[in-house]
Amino acid sequence: MAILILVAAMVVVGLLIGFLAGIIWKGNRPIGVQGDYIVAVISAVAIGILDWYVIPAMGFSTAMRNLGVALEPALGALAVLWIVRVAKK
Repeated sequence: MAILILVAAMVVVGLLIGFLAGIIWKGNRPIGVQGDYIVAVISAVAIGILDWYVIPAMGFSTAMRNLGVALEPALGALAVLWIVRVAKK
């Protein structure tokens, strides 16, 4: 059940980051609005799931896992969107 809540939360984070990407880079959307949303959601979900399983496997505590799941998917989605913009130039 926790993984379903995690995926739902990461979808929301991805949608929020896809929206914020247009504000941060002011209209520079080389793959379009839908592309930004899709890339942000996929990367946020993938990073969130990886954090959920990999951080405890590395021996870190539950608090570190929760911190990683809270921060890393949003930052990772922003990084992926930036890489897409740089690659499309």
